[in-house]
Amino acid sequence: MISKVFKAYDVRAIYPEPLGEDDAWKIGFGTAELLKRENGGVGKVVVSRDHRPAAPSMAGSLIAGIRAAGCDVIDLGKCDTSVQYFAIPHLDAIGGVQCTASHNPIEYIGFKISRAGAKPVGQGTGLDEIEAIAQKLEGEDAKCGGATGSLDEHDIWGAYAAHIRAFLQPKLTKPVKLFVDCCNGMGTTLLEKVFNGIENLEIKAINDTYTDQWAHEPNPLVEENMVPTQEGVTATGSALGACFDGDADRCMLVDEKGQLCGCDHLTAWLADVFVKKDPGKPIVYDLRSSKVVEETIKALGVEPVRAKVGHVNIKKSLRDSDGSFGGELSGHFYFKDNSFADSGAILLAVALGVLGSSDKPLSGLIDPYRKYPQSGERNFENEDKQGTMAKCKEIFGQGADLVDELDGVTVDCWSGGGKGLPGGYWFNVRASNTEPLLRLNAEAKDQATLDALLAELKPMLGTPAVGH
Repeated sequence: MISKVFKAYDVRAIYPEPLGEDDAWKIGFGTAELLKRENGGVGKVVVSRDHRPAAPSMAGSLIAGIRAAGCDVIDLGKCDTSVQYFAIPHLDAIGGVQCTASHNPIEYIGFKISRAGAKPVGQGTGLDEIEAIAQKLEGEDAKCGGATGSLDEHDIWGAYAAHIRAFLQPKLTKPVKLFVDCCNGMGTTLLEKVFNGIENLEIKAINDTYTDQWAHEPNPLVEENMVPTQEGVTATGSALGACFDGDADRCMLVDEKGQLCGCDHLTAWLADVFVKKDPGKPIVYDLRSSKVVEETIKALGVEPVRAKVGHVNIKKSLRDSDGSFGGELSGHFYFKDNSFADSGAILLAVALGVLGSSDKPLSGLIDPYRKYPQSGERNFENEDKQGTMAKCKEIFGQGADLVDELDGVTVDCWSGGGKGLPGGYWFNVRASNTEPLLRLNAEAKDQATLDALLAELKPMLGTPAVGH
């Protein structure tokens, strides 16, 4: 059943079963039908793909489906996912599709779909409609539809590089040594086409070739996958380390000491750049972020906007608030001047610009934001997710500064206590969309308070999950 491959934010599964070329054709057809309906039945669709072995044939089948539905296609070839968010408005397209499975194992494949203006398509915002169209085509021969839309190839890299480099302000006023782990993914071409040749920037890269067997999983959220970047930075004396995920729309940074830079701390650090660039505009942040993010944004005199987890949600919050910048713990960073969409390349360019004009090392710039101890995201096996979250709200919510259900349950007791605990903490508990899991994030003003909070919370949440 083709319905198995549709997820909350995209299409993703193992190739060729349950996701193969016939499915790609039907998804392409359904995508074109959705975009045609939204844009008066005319327009062109941008398609690109990552480096996976299945990507060329799957992108080809997707393109055939789009053309069979009557849409013209502009094929960008092999690109990072964020190229889509630039190319759609740049080429006046009614939407676009990236053929990728991001950080998933190499046998996976999938599609990230955007509409006009690079607005995301997810469940509830169009993906379910594409699924319904594809399901109606189940059992039919995908090759039976002839192409009526045209097909053109386009090299976007020159315009895209200029777009990314425009965020590197000010220009590097001193030499900066950058260490990059491309994870054998799309960061390889991104580095070559966009960052090579920048004045005063010296780059040392590893895992910068395309292979059918990665050196390690291209997921920088997993700490062990960041070790090569951390070791590389210290071994080469680099000022900054960067690790891209498989399709290079996410970027995680490491300071000159080899310390990981939390993405919430990066959001706080770079907030000032965007407040100066776009005065008065709000800044959006993932509700799991450190309290320092909210404090920093308020101190800069603009509105901090808490957002639900997930790129579809944060993009919507940024667009709805007309915000200038947004950050998510997952390593996605969002920019108003990038169609309100995410870009690992822009994050790196902005960080290089600030670092390259500062007399402080990166650790000295980030350390002021590493103020409060955090639990990190912890997962618990739980068969009664809703009941447990309701219990957390009831028990810990009394006397709290804030209790809300924007995404799961958040209880904020930053200025006062609850359940007999001293004040100075907050936590969020969210339910997994696909598994019997609860996800906990907590923070406190000091380690003793965090330890006391976790001692109360963890027994309520279930069994600690292994491998999550």
